[in-house]
Parts: sequence; structure tokens; C-alpha cells
Amino acid sequence: MKKKSKSLLSLENITVSFEGFLALNDLNLSLKKGELRAVIGPNGAGKTTFLDVITGKVKPNKGNVFFKGKSLIGRKEHKIARLGVGRKFQSPRVFENLTVKENLEISVSSPKSPLNLINKNIKTEQIEEIDHLMKIVNLSNKKNAKAGSLSHGQKQWLEIAMLVGQKPDLMLVDEPVAGLTDEETDLTADLLKSLSGDNTVVVIDHDMEFIRRLDSNVSVLNQGTVLCEGTMDTIQNDKKVIDVYLGRPEE
Repeated sequence: MKKKSKSLLSLENITVSFEGFLALNDLNLSLKKGELRAVIGPNGAGKTTFLDVITGKVKPNKGNVFFKGKSLIGRKEHKIARLGVGRKFQSPRVFENLTVKENLEISVSSPKSPLNLINKNIKTEQIEEIDHLMKIVNLSNKKNAKAGSLSHGQKQWLEIAMLVGQKPDLMLVDEPVAGLTDEETDLTADLLKSLSGDNTVVVIDHDMEFIRRLDSNVSVLNQGTVLCEGTMDTIQNDKKVIDVYLGRPEE
């Protein structure tokens, strides 16, 4: 009998209730190391709460979350982050008064002590890492520009680079292409695809063309539970998904 592959992340029977409203309802979902997974669903499906449970922002009423074999339930957010869970929120969170390079210096510095950051005790390998991060997000020519002067898409890429610089084992990326141009959206999809394998990446978004370009497995959430999982072709032809989320084309 073939041994079941061990999951990097496993959510088991997760239920979250907010004053009687079931944000998550007996949710089960697992991820393998190096996997790229898209998570979609209608508004109110539980996508943000799903991320909040993983990162420790919300404690479930029932169920368990295992990451690298350890339960995350009851752990504080910063301790979960130190275990290797990184999150990018919907709106870019960068230090707008610092340059691109300085933002990445903060990301790669270890330990992140105020003294280290003030004195800029950056090691040679960290300088090389910063150069590499700027290259993968096409910001090398902006390294001395203030982050606040970047376009919305460039700020998204900078934050993704900052997340990669922290070297998390799991990257949670929430709506990375909201407000981006078509070209920026395509580049972001290619960037996230290139990061998987070395990283395990979860992407939440509503843009179906972007999700298709990711060429990953997709989990569809609805009413706090997994409605369907599979390739984008499988998802788009699933009757339940069409009825509750995608809708039918007008005849």
C-alpha cells in the first residue's frame, strides 16, 4: 500500500462562528510542500477567515490546523510567522518613505533588531539576496526610488519580494492583482508560478483569467466549506461552481 504523502499544511474540520454566522463550516484543505494553490469563491465564502485561521488572527471554534506537523491552534501570530508562515495582505504594506532597496534590507535582515536596521549591518550574502529579489520582480532599476513613488503594481511586487526575502515555508498571497493592468496581472501570475516549487504558495483572487494563468490546482470555497477542487478546466465545468459562483453565460 502506497504511503500517503505528508502535507505541509492541513486544515481539519475547521469551524469558525461569528455571533452565529458560520464563516467556516467543517473546512478541510491540505497543501503539499512546493505546491501552488489558488483559492476562489464568492464574497462571504470564508476566504479571508481561512487565511486568518492559518496565521493565528482568528481561533476556530472547532478543528485543527497542522503546519509541518505542528498544531497552530493557540499560537500567537508572531510565533506562527516565525515557524515559516508569511502573508501578503490585499493592500500593499510597504515602507513608502524608504527606498526599494531599504525595504528589502528590512525584509532580509536577521535578526530584525532595531540596532541592525539603524547600523545597516547587511552581510554580503544578504546584499546578493536583495539584488536577486529586485531582479525577480523587475525593480532593479528602481532600487533607489522611494517605495511611495512606485505604481500600484510595483508596490505589489515589492511586497511579494519582501515576503520571499523572509524565506517563509508557506506564502499566503491575498488578491495580488486587484487594481493591476492586464500586463501587470500577467507578470504577477508568472512571478508567482516561478516562486512555487521552492516555496509553497496560496493565492486568493477573483480574476479568473489570472487564476487560469497560474495553471495550478484550484479550491473553491462556498459558505465556509470546500465546494470543489481541481484544475481550472474542472472548476469551470462543475455544475455546483457554475451555479453558486461563475454563473452561466447568457444565451
